[in-house]
Amino acid sequence: MTSTADRTRLFHALHQPGPLALPNAWDVASALIVEAAGAKAVATTSAGVAWTLGAPDGNRVDRDRVIDLVARIAKVVSVPVTADIESGFGEDAQAVGATAKAIVEAGASGVNIEDGLDGALRDVQEQEERLAAAREAAPELYINARIDVYLRGIGEPEDRLRHTLDRAAAYLEAGASGIFVPGVTDLGIVTELAKGIAAPLNVLVGPGAPAVDELAKAGVARISLGSAVAEAAYAVARKAAEELLTQGTYVSVENGVAYGELNALFKG
Repeated sequence: MTSTADRTRLFHALHQPGPLALPNAWDVASALIVEAAGAKAVATTSAGVAWTLGAPDGNRVDRDRVIDLVARIAKVVSVPVTADIESGFGEDAQAVGATAKAIVEAGASGVNIEDGLDGALRDVQEQEERLAAAREAAPELYINARIDVYLRGIGEPEDRLRHTLDRAAAYLEAGASGIFVPGVTDLGIVTELAKGIAAPLNVLVGPGAPAVDELAKAGVARISLGSAVAEAAYAVARKAAEELLTQGTYVSVENGVAYGELNALFKG
């Protein structure tokens, strides 16, 4: 696969039937590690990318710097790349469309676009317009529309399934390729989501979540670790720093990727 178009066609196909497992990356090295481990695609985590670029997560990082990082990743890996672009880096639909176009030019095959905003959710019609603008600007792009009803605990628990399904239907009508519902891993709810959404369902996993094969049986097409891998890596950094500074020992870093192995991933 040498062209973005080839990778994009492959990326769409990887969701059918799935499951597509994505251990999210946040820089070039982590992307190369993910690819070397056998991942069929590389997904970025907005949180990890923001931290790498010196900003907090939550639409606080400069769009051009994110696009540049995505381009660097797409240039060195051979598998499709999908980028978490948060809300689309723009106040209006036109700006979201411009972001989608730039992401494709950077070599990405997919994006995540979320509907969460400042602890709440965007108006459905507004989010539809943003998704439609992204689709118009990037006709072949895999657009993973993220719905934050469960993640943000919006409304009463018994209403969240219907609320999510209603938003999913609207977002698919607007041009989304798939639906991402973070914040829920209960197999009963996940099964209902998969049955009720007429597109590939993506869920967010971590410690305590059902295994990949269980989620696949429930109908999940895509499974993401999100920022969990970056968080674990930074936990090692903190532990190593504390151990060195307080105990004067170095046990925390004994299982690191060997210098030669990591350096060899960079073929340039």
